[in-house]
Amino acid sequence: MKKIAILGSTGSIGTQALDVIASNPELFEARVLTANRQADLLIEQARRFKPQCVVIADETKYEYVSKALADTDVQVYAGADALCQVVELPSVDMVLTALVGFSGLRPTISAIKAGKAIALANKETLVVAGELVTKLAVEHKVPMLPVDSEHSAIFQSMMGEQAEVEKIILTASGGPFRNFTTEQLASVTPEQALKHPNWDMGAKITIDSASMMNKGFEVIEAKWLFGVEPKDIQVVVHPQSIIHSAVQYTDGAVKAQLGVPDMRVPIQLAMSYPERIGSNFPRMDWFAMDNLTFEKPDQERFRCLALAYEALDRGGNMPCVLNAANEVVNLAFRQGKCGFLQMAEIIENTMDTIPFKSENSLEDYLECDAEARRVAASFIK
Repeated sequence: MKKIAILGSTGSIGTQALDVIASNPELFEARVLTANRQADLLIEQARRFKPQCVVIADETKYEYVSKALADTDVQVYAGADALCQVVELPSVDMVLTALVGFSGLRPTISAIKAGKAIALANKETLVVAGELVTKLAVEHKVPMLPVDSEHSAIFQSMMGEQAEVEKIILTASGGPFRNFTTEQLASVTPEQALKHPNWDMGAKITIDSASMMNKGFEVIEAKWLFGVEPKDIQVVVHPQSIIHSAVQYTDGAVKAQLGVPDMRVPIQLAMSYPERIGSNFPRMDWFAMDNLTFEKPDQERFRCLALAYEALDRGGNMPCVLNAANEVVNLAFRQGKCGFLQMAEIIENTMDTIPFKSENSLEDYLECDAEARRVAASFIK
């Protein structure tokens, strides 16, 4: 029985992780559930899965959640600090970090220092502080198992291999606007951008996918997860999202992982590893697929992908700046405060404004994140 803390249990990844747990009650147990603001869903989950404790990050909702669960044995906590504390509980074996954005960094680091296995769905943790986090994982002998479908595919394609990797092929759906002209992109609305053609994701990640910033983050994440150089990570647009990613070896052989777009598959693998357990998830129908196509991403129309490569090349605190500015403009776009193409412009201006710093502690990243958000917001105004 593997006891799991799910950080972000009310989000897309979190709810699907609970589906996996519900299907395998003899293998997994939800010990900790956390939410940012979705108090009612957190209460519903707590009553169903009976965890040891829950955390509502929004402290104004603590009393509401606490009263709703008063007749249970579930302990209720609130606030960001509580997220960092519950992952250290002796009863927790694995922490699934499914929080969105920068908020996942501190609790992930706390979990690593406590020696917990990490199922990583919060890509921003490695985007912001990849060097620091990977060093801590090695120091504390903590496995970091990828949950993103692309990184899980890469991980699976490397299983059992001793050969040297020549290239990682990171596939991208291209989002809903891959065939749009620059003029069409200028008038894209949040409602259009929130309709992903293949995946069901949260609002923030769906916008990142439409701008291809999500793929840029995945390039950075792949660098730290698999120890490859940026030049050896190739993004390939694959609109059907059947090939989730691939690895090319030095003899020219390519191994890829294929499957229907279903996040429960990589979630379950991360939770069950090193075992691969059965499931009733949908299977591929080989004869229903007309074509699998591949395209080169256009980094001029989708500047966010180019900016991610640039931040990774510059290193230091630049990926942290990239992420902070992106979180600001992503929200601003969803609120109608900036245009689709303006997001990349503001991110680039922020990267040009924040001073470069090569060596960074956790405190440095926290300060850099706050300053980059302030600067990005000023460009919106």
